[in-house]
Order: sequence, then structure tokens, then C-alpha cells
Amino acid sequence: MFTQINSIGLFGMNAFPVKAEINSAKGIPAFDIVGLADTSVQESKQRIVSALKNSGIGTKSQSLIINLTPASVKKAGSSYDLAILTAILTVQGESLIDVSKAAFFGEISLGGGVNAVLGALTMAIEAKKNGAESVFLPYENAAEASVVSGLTVYGVRNVAELYRHLRGEKPVLPQPPYIPGKAAYEDLPDFSDVKGQENVKQALTIAAAGFHNVLMIGTPGTGKSMLAKRLPSILPAMTFGESIETTQIHSIAGILDKNAPLVVSRPFRPVSHTASAAGLVGGSGIPRPGEISLAHNGVLFLDELPEFDRRTLETLRQPVENREIVISRATGSARYPCNFMLVAAMNPCPCGNFGHPAKQCVCSPLAVTRYLSKISQPVLDRIDIQTEVNPVGYNEISDDEKGLSSAVMRGRVERARFVQEKRFAGTNIRSNSEIPPALLGETCVMEDSARELIKNVFDKLGMSARAYDRVLKVARTAADLDGDEFITKKHVSMAISYRSLDRKYWNRP
Repeated sequence: MFTQINSIGLFGMNAFPVKAEINSAKGIPAFDIVGLADTSVQESKQRIVSALKNSGIGTKSQSLIINLTPASVKKAGSSYDLAILTAILTVQGESLIDVSKAAFFGEISLGGGVNAVLGALTMAIEAKKNGAESVFLPYENAAEASVVSGLTVYGVRNVAELYRHLRGEKPVLPQPPYIPGKAAYEDLPDFSDVKGQENVKQALTIAAAGFHNVLMIGTPGTGKSMLAKRLPSILPAMTFGESIETTQIHSIAGILDKNAPLVVSRPFRPVSHTASAAGLVGGSGIPRPGEISLAHNGVLFLDELPEFDRRTLETLRQPVENREIVISRATGSARYPCNFMLVAAMNPCPCGNFGHPAKQCVCSPLAVTRYLSKISQPVLDRIDIQTEVNPVGYNEISDDEKGLSSAVMRGRVERARFVQEKRFAGTNIRSNSEIPPALLGETCVMEDSARELIKNVFDKLGMSARAYDRVLKVARTAADLDGDEFITKKHVSMAISYRSLDRKYWNRP
């Protein structure tokens, strides 16, 4: 007897349809799996046989051959268990319902339980694309998959429960669609807690409005980390599409909150300077997402930037530019999105006191040069906004009056984002930082005085073409915050001032 059951394979974020074909015949009992299945898939034989016995079902004495098609694609992981088990129950005559329009994926335990798998949302989306009307998957993954519109989701707790459903004895109830709540801004640290630093708050407002990369330079204790941690409180709420993208990545990484199976708050991923290149961009045998992908649609915060290994920092150049990372291994290539907002903080020198109004720097010029040279010019070129975080005076620290609040700043950001949504309607562009070079002339229209200013500054400062493009994008965002259709001299001047610190620190005589 022959039958086939639909399943879904997963490599990174690349999901693909798989069919578990099974042929049973009389003869010496056997159980073989073919179709380029790795060790973890081959081990499913022991898991399934044990699960069937412990569920009181057992297997008939027959020769079984399972073929996972397409046979030319490598199969890895334990998520094929549920499809293989369903195929066995079908050829044994235990399934009395039509499952031709259903897809099955999940891991089987020896005791008969159905264990959660990684990447359930991505597999459910792929199943829907390939014509599936329903999916059977572990109960723990059901809420996550239920956000897929037009797909009936059945969460299965154990083999016995699936067996009764297939026989029509006791149907599994469909999972109700998960309705996500709104992002809880009130739980986030507020900018009103930060005394002073109004110039830095202005820079961060522009950065949030256009999703621009930021570098903060200042002596220790000036509040760089404190400011960075409050950035999510002024970012606009995620769209449903952004939530789906981010949830897919977090699901594959295994960090999805079971109580909140859809990510609705923008990620904030602080990364230690001890992080390796693989930890930052992703890796392992079956490539897992790194911190840059886990920060997708949110903030990646790199504190003590010069303390990172220089080669690790250089790996950021391509992802920051292309907003995606391709991880290639012998088993294949995995592509992950990484449209993140890079926020970095650093001291101006090894001792941290260079430029401090009251403390003396004890570093030699050579030590300062070595310290700063860990950050290459190509990396600096990819940072849109550089801002200095100066020490706060006693009067500001002791003042009981609250500073500018996150709610006020977020209101400005959301109005600017609304302008950008209208500007880029019908395209894949979400913010000013993503404007391609071909559209700069059309979207960044300058007044004559603004054009004259940037023309004079370009050669004087030795700007690269990339730096010029990023100055225009920041100026466009500053104009959007002011509600101006055209970029003025004021906006260009502001954008240029945000690229001046590399000349103060990196290009010193």
C-alpha cells in the first residue's frame, strides 16, 4: 500500500514543501527512511516506534519504506516525525479522514508526546503558500501558527490524541486565532528620566524618525547607555508585517515567549564586546540567526565599540548596507533579514577622559590613535549620525524638573513616519534610511541655499559618495520632522554637523 503525507522542511528561514511517501508490503518487518535524510531524521524511527507502543497503538508486522521528497534536498531536524508517524497510521488503515490538504510537522517523544519545534510560524506560512488548508503541529506551537490567516491550526499534545482525531473518534479542536496586544510603551524606560542632554535627544529623535544609525561618543558616566536603552520608547509601533518577520526569526532562534507568540515590541539587543563574529551575524552547522537578525526591525546596541574585535566589526559592513545576511555552509546557504538600527557608544580614548572639562586624559597620542583605529573609516561611513554626549552640570542634575518625555518625542517620530509612509507608498521602502541612490534626487529635493551649502562642504570635508548620500537622508528626515516639503539650509547644516566627530577624533593632526 502507498500513501503520502504533506510536511514542511526548514533550513534557516528557507522553508520548502516535503512529502513523506510511504510504501508498506508484507514480509520481514523493516523500517527504512530514504530521501537524503540526516542522522536526526534517521533517529525518528526509534522515536516513532517507541511512541506508538507507549500510546497503546503499536505497529503491524510489515516492511515500511519512507521517502522524503524532494530526495535531492538535504533533510535535517526532528520536525518530520509527525508526518512520518501519520503516514504509518494511514497505511495501517488507522486514518479514516482526508488529510490531503493538511500539513504535519512536529517532534515525537519516546513516551508519545509531541514536542515543540523551532520555526513553526515560517513552516505554517509555507504550508499555506503550497495550498494547505490546515496544519497539525505541537500544541506549544499552535498559538504561534494561528496568526496565519486562512489556515486551520490543530495543536496536538500527544500521539494518542492525533490517533483519535484521525479515526474520527474525538476530533482535536482548532486553535483560535491569536490576537496580539499593543506594544506596552509604559513598561519601557522613559527619556524624561535623563537630565539634560537635549542635543542628544534631538539627534536620537531624528535617528528614530528615519531609522538612522547612531554613534554616541562621550566620557564615562555621561549617560550613553541610559540614552540608548530608551530608544525603543520613541520608535513607532510595529506593523503586522514587521511583527510576523521578527517573530519568524525569534522562533527559529528558540527565544520566542510562549505567552506572547507574536513579537509586537521592537527588539532591543545589547551586545557585549566579547561577542564573536558568529554570535553577531549568525552561524553553526545549520545556520542560526545572529544578534543582527534578532534585532530585525529594532535596535542593535554595541557598547564600548572600540573594544570589539576589529574583524568582528568589519562583518557588519555588508549587513548594514544590504539589510540582510547570507550565511553559507557546506550544507547550504541561509538568508536572514537584518534591517536594524545600529546604535553604538564609545569613550573617546582608553582612559575615557579625552575632552573632559574637569578630568585630565592620561593617554598618549599613540594610545588614543590605536584605540580609535579599531573602528575603520568604512564602518564610520555607514553611521549616519555622530553625536557627542557631554558631562551634565550640577544645576541640570539637581533640577527636579523632568526632561523631555518619550511620549512627546514619539509623537514627533510618528508624524514623520506617517509622511514617509505616504512618500513610499507602493514600494518596499519603510524609512528614509532605505532610500536607494536612484531615488535620492526625487525624494531629497533641496532649496538652492541648501544645495549650495552641501556643494561647498563636499570637497572641503572630503566626503565619500556614501557619506554624501547619508547626509541627504538625514537632512530629509530633519525636514520631515519640521513638516517641510523641501530640504532647507538648516536641515543640511544639521545633517553635516552630525558627521563632524570623525574629523575631531579620527582625523586629528
